Parts: sequence; C-alpha cells; structure tokens
Amino acid sequence: MKNHKLRKQSLFYFFSSLFCLMLIVACNNKQESSSEDTSVADDGFKGKIALDVRDSEADWTAYAPKQAPEGAPNILFVLYDDTGLAAWSPYGGRINMPTMDRLAANGLTYTQWHTTALCSPTRSTILTGRNHHLNGMASITETADGFPGANGRVPDDCAPFAQIMRDNGWSTFWLGKNHNVPESDIASGGNRSEWPTQIGFDRFYGFLGGETNNWYPDLVMDNHFIEPPATPEEGYHLSKDLADQAINMLQNQRSTNPSKPFYMWFNPGANHAPHHSPAEYTAKYKGMFDDGYDAYRDWVVKRMKDKGILPEDTAMTPFNPMPEDMANPADYVRPWDELNDDEKKLFSRMAEVYAGFSEYTDAQVGRIIDYLEETGQLENTIVIYAADNGASGEGSPNGSVNENKFFNGYPDELSENMKYLDVLGGPETYNHFPTGWAAAFSAPFKMFKRYSQFAGGTNDPLVISWPKGIKAKGEIRHQYHHSTDIVATLLDVCGIEMPKVYNGVKQTPLSGVSMAYSFDAEPNGPTQKEVQYYCMLGTRGIWKDGWKAVAIHSPLSGKSNFDKDVWELYHVAEDRSESVNLAEEYPDKLQELIDEWFRQAEINKVLPLDDRSAAEILTIERPKEEPPKDRFIYKPGTDPVPEGVAVNIRGRDYKLLANVEITDPNASGVIFAHGSRFGGHALFIKNKKLYYVYNFLGIKPEQVFVSNTTLKPGRYTLGVEFKKESQGEYGESLGHTKLYINEDVVAEGPMKTQPAKFTLSGDGLCVGYDSGDAVSENYPSPSEFKGGTIFGVGVTAEGTPYIDLEAEAKRLMMSQ
Repeated sequence: MKNHKLRKQSLFYFFSSLFCLMLIVACNNKQESSSEDTSVADDGFKGKIALDVRDSEADWTAYAPKQAPEGAPNILFVLYDDTGLAAWSPYGGRINMPTMDRLAANGLTYTQWHTTALCSPTRSTILTGRNHHLNGMASITETADGFPGANGRVPDDCAPFAQIMRDNGWSTFWLGKNHNVPESDIASGGNRSEWPTQIGFDRFYGFLGGETNNWYPDLVMDNHFIEPPATPEEGYHLSKDLADQAINMLQNQRSTNPSKPFYMWFNPGANHAPHHSPAEYTAKYKGMFDDGYDAYRDWVVKRMKDKGILPEDTAMTPFNPMPEDMANPADYVRPWDELNDDEKKLFSRMAEVYAGFSEYTDAQVGRIIDYLEETGQLENTIVIYAADNGASGEGSPNGSVNENKFFNGYPDELSENMKYLDVLGGPETYNHFPTGWAAAFSAPFKMFKRYSQFAGGTNDPLVISWPKGIKAKGEIRHQYHHSTDIVATLLDVCGIEMPKVYNGVKQTPLSGVSMAYSFDAEPNGPTQKEVQYYCMLGTRGIWKDGWKAVAIHSPLSGKSNFDKDVWELYHVAEDRSESVNLAEEYPDKLQELIDEWFRQAEINKVLPLDDRSAAEILTIERPKEEPPKDRFIYKPGTDPVPEGVAVNIRGRDYKLLANVEITDPNASGVIFAHGSRFGGHALFIKNKKLYYVYNFLGIKPEQVFVSNTTLKPGRYTLGVEFKKESQGEYGESLGHTKLYINEDVVAEGPMKTQPAKFTLSGDGLCVGYDSGDAVSENYPSPSEFKGGTIFGVGVTAEGTPYIDLEAEAKRLMMSQ
C-alpha cells in the first residue's frame, strides 16, 4: 500500500516536472519568436550604426547600382516585320539593303534562323528567351484565351531580358513596334503592366499595336501618347523618326553615362502593311518586278544558290502545296500569266513600293550605324539584323490600296485601285501587296507568314555583326537556330546569367541555346540546337537533329480534327526546301518526331490546339477592367481614345451631342473626330457653318452634311443623329442622318455607315482636334478648335451593334 502510494507520488512529481519543463520551453520559444518577429531583417548592410553618425560606418555595397562587366558590348537589335528569306540583297534578293550588306560583310549571315511565324509570339521569345506558349503568347494579343499558353500576358516566371540587362548595368531602349500589350490596355487609363517601360526598358518610342500608318503614326513616348513631331509635307516618315529618336537616346546616354553599355531594340513599321515608301525610293525599283512573282522565284533561288545561301541541289516548291479542301482561299496565288494588263501594272507597283519601303528603312538604320561608328562605339556593338516572320500573305490574291475595305468586308474594285497607281505608298493609300509576292519573297519554301509548319513562315533573315567579338567576316552560317536562342546568346557573350529566382519567383529555364559557338564555327558545322517545336493558329511542326515533321493543317481553318491530321516528314539537313515527303519511307522516324512534338507540347503549355476561325476567336469573352456601356462623355484636352476602348457606333443608331460656347464670330475647327481618311466621322465648324462628315471607307465623295444657317457667338448644343433603317449587301448600315443646332434640324439626308472598325492603326477618338490623318478633306489635320470652348461631347449608341465577324476577323488577323 505504501509502495503504491509512493509510486503515485513519483508519477505525480514526474508529470508535474514534465509539465513545468514544457511550460518553460514554450515560454522560451514564445520569447524567441517574439524576439524574431520584432527584429530588423538582415538587409545586407555591413557597416556600423551608432547613435551619432560620426561614430557610425557607412556601407554602400547593398545600395550601389550594379555595373556591367568591364568591356561589356553594346547591343543593337534591328527587327523588321513580314520579310521572307528571298527578299533582301544579302540573301540574293532584289531589294537592295546597303546597311545590311555592310553588316553582313563585317559579320555573319545565318541561313537557318527560324521564328514562330507570327510577330507577337516571336517578339515574346526575344523579350524573355522562352518559347512563345511559355510567355502566354500562342498568337497575337487580340486572340488571347483563358489557357496558360494563350492568355496574352507574360507570366512572372519568365523574367524579361531587358530587365535582367538593366539590373546588370545596361541602358535599355525600345523603339518602334510593340504588339505585346493586350488591346484593352492600350489606353491612357489602361493597365500599364505590359508596357515596355514596366518590363525593363528605360525608354520607349513607338506604337503599341500591330501596325500603324507610317505617315501619321499612333505614337507613344515612354508612358504616354503623343502626336508625331512633323507632317508628311514636312518630310515626316515613321522610319526616319524612329532613327532620329534612337540617335537622340544614344546621344543623351553618351553625354551623361558614356561608359555604360546599352541594349537597343529597334522595331520599324517595315515591312508590315501599310507599305509606305517615299516616292524617290519607290522610283528606284521602277520596272524591276515587271517579270512577275512566278519568274522572281526562279530568279532569286538561283541567286541564293550562287551566294551559298542554299545548297545547289535545293528544289523549288510549288505555290499553294496544301490540299484544296484545306487551304485558305484567301491564301491562293493567282498565276501571273492569268492576270490582265492592269493587274500586272498594279501588282508590280505594289512590289516596287514594298521594296522602296524596305530600302528606305534600311537607310535609316544606316544612320544609327554611322553614328555608332563616328563615336567609336561600333567596334564593340553587337548588331543583330533580322525579321520576325515570313512575308505576309494577308493581302489576299488581289492586294489592296486601302486595307480598310478588307477589314470591312467591302470589295475592292480594280478600276478604282488603278486611280492610285502613281501615288501608291504615299499618304493617300493604305496598301498591301497580293499573296503572290508573299510566296515569292519566301522562296524556295512553301507558304508564308502564319504557316508555322513550313519554312516559308518561319525561316527568316538574320545577320550578326560584332567586330570586336567575331573574327569571321563576310561568312555564312548554316547552323539551325530559332528566335528563342537570341537571349541565351546575348547573356552568354555579355557574361550574364538568367537568375533562377527573380523578384521572389522561381524562373522557368530558358528555352534557347547560345549561338556564340557558331561565331567561330565552320559554315556547315553541327548545330548545338537539339529540338524546336512549332505551333501557330492550328498549324504545327517539330524539328529535331536535322529532321522535321509537319502536320498538314491550314491556319484558322475551323476544321479541328487534329487527330486526323496527316503528318509529313522531311530530312531538312539534306532537303532545305522541304520538298520531298519521306513519311512512308521512314515511319519510325516520323513517329519519333510526332511523339517528341507532344512531349514538347506538354513542357511548353501548348495545348489545347486552336484553329478556330478568327471570327470565332473574336467572340471569346475576355476579362476587362471596364464594364460594357453605350453612353460616353468625352472632354477636350485628353489623349486620343483608341478604337478598341472607344464608343462603338457600328451598325447602330447613335447620337452625338456637343456643348459648345462660341466667343469669336470666326470660330472654326474640329469639335469631334474619330478615324482617318480611310474611314471615320467628324463634327466641325468651317466658314461659320456646322459640318458633319461620315467618310465611308475613304470612298469619294464623302458624305457631307452642312448647316443651312451660320453660327454666331453664343452657347449651343451641336449634334448629329443617325437612325438605321436597313442593312446593305456588305453589312453596311443604311439610314437617315440629321444635323442639329440646338433643337433645330439644319441638314439631313440618307447616309451609310461601315460595319467594322475605322482603321487598324488607331487614329483614336478626339475632342477639339483631329489627330494624325484628317477624317475629311474639308479640313487639314489637326484643325484645333479655336474661337470658343468645348465643354464636352456625349455619344449614345442604341440597339445591338451589328458585327460582321468575318470582316472584323480580317481586321484582327491583318494586324499581326
């Protein structure tokens, strides 16, 4: 009994002691935790902090800006748009590119450098060094979908190359085309997270959309919209302006930080439509394309062989090789010998303009190169000169002098187009050549831009010059590479590594490999690239170890049935033009490559495949910051409102009312304007009368309404009302318009409005002036309102908007 009692007491003391011990440990842990929570995190400071600064020791190591490695090179990357391998003189083409020739003679010309077949995705690979689906850029930003590989926004695990370079001591500049910002964000009040200055670029000067008018561009400087600094009459052209700005940025940097290297990305509007060329450059090519695109292909491929760009046994591939039931009719090439005389004249002239546009822009790049040479910087500048996809086949079999008709599903008329023959490429036109020239400038390969399975869409020019770092001069390199390899190459030669964790986010590894080994390699030496997948708008392919498998599928076909695609096999190491299908001879090799495509698709977030028509893609519901509405108030003094976020009056009744006070009897100018000479509408005062003009697709005569009374000093409500009554053959709205001064109808009559957007290039909605190209020939741009005050303009759109999805789809895809 006693022993039992002692055991109970012992157990009691044991558990009591254990409990006390646990309390002590808990208290200590709490104290330690409390101490940790209130302590200052280690920020890397290695100095000494005392009460008095005199007793303290400073340490700058954690705060000093990082400097680039000693002797680090500058980088100038010139990236054209829409240019096939057979266009330019370094590759044997008929378009003279003196600056590019000069760089090629002092560096290397690559014959098997590839892209994604479309601009935004290719640019994304150069922005981050990752494959385009890893960047969320399966296609252009306007086709974004709610899947990881197609959401249109670069994820945090793909840190931008420019940001890494800036962090490591480089100045960073972006000039020209962007097209990597979601359409809804291209607005003064929009989200700027994807704008260039937010992703590592110190400065930006250019345009955010897929294309712009080179005579009247939609410009952004850094983080805000601006007007062009001059007019075409004063000698303005976007290519020259971009070069002026590039040189200015370099001069400014050199005046303050001459020891700091720079990375400059120069993206001209060339060679994307509209093809705008100064007349003197177009004149250089007069008659040079009269032999037609069929003959050009034969001529240029022979030249490419003579220059060593292509092996001597390279075969010519036919036009439109895809089965008729799968091919896009808009990609058809009309045989040259079936054209009539006027068509041959027009089509030849379109090629002359394209060539002039390209050479003129090359001359502007030459000014930048001259500046670098004059300032002693060229020797240690890596100059990369390339194009982002094959030549554009988006001009249809007949081309156009005004693309806006395409976008609106409105037919072109040859006799009308011929009226513009002598001014083609000038401010009067918004032109694009026919598919025949796209195929010719992408010879000897099949197809062109958008077709990622064929080299016509992906095999592009690339010249690299670096006098200090590349010993070889004027040599050719045949190693197989891709746009994903650019970032890896530049990091390699600059001695910089892509961080594994950036801003607290684990980074996706680079997709590309460095091309630096090829600088001193044999021309036909082995490539260090192992595999590259392709996928764009439903087309797909895979290259591995000199073999290539492609799935026969037309882009945006809407046919689906991907599991029924017929795969072809090419040994491109021996068959550069992909002319001999070896699928039946090597079924095991074909299956190996098909399996590899699906493996790469899994790694790179490629699925699901999407070949829906552009019209179907347009109906996708995408997140927007602003809810839809039909009533808008616009104030003077604001930036132009891009069409993507402006009031939509297409196919609807609408009212436009402006509250205005006139203080000067001779008051005049634009009250409201939206669009350009190629389509738009404007309310303005001229000769003391109120005018409203609806410019339908630039077709003359304009639809003009003029008040039957004059305006005297006083306060007014000035307005327009359109009532839709029916719909025309091509989706245009037919109806009746009334022009108002206060409650009085001062003019009225029938009117038609266009079904799709006014323009691809922007020409935003303006109050108090007309930005860029004037909507009406009744006034010059900008015609700022003078002699009074505009208090505001209200626009109300009523009824369901008519949307011609096919026409809108054309507009969408032409913007690539």
